Amino acid sequence: MNILVYLMPAALFLGLIGLLGFLWSLKSAQYDDLDGAAERILFDDEDLPHS
Repeated sequence: MNILVYLMPAALFLGLIGLLGFLWSLKSAQYDDLDGAAERILFDDEDLPHS
């Protein structure tokens, strides 16, 4: 039972880190272009205009 004293805060801390990472990814627009990467795989590199 004494192990719960260590495991519960560790689990809450890791959960908080995961939540903060998810909120950061939402704020930095990581999920804005969901179709772009899926369509980009269909084109060859030669077809893209070079800049």
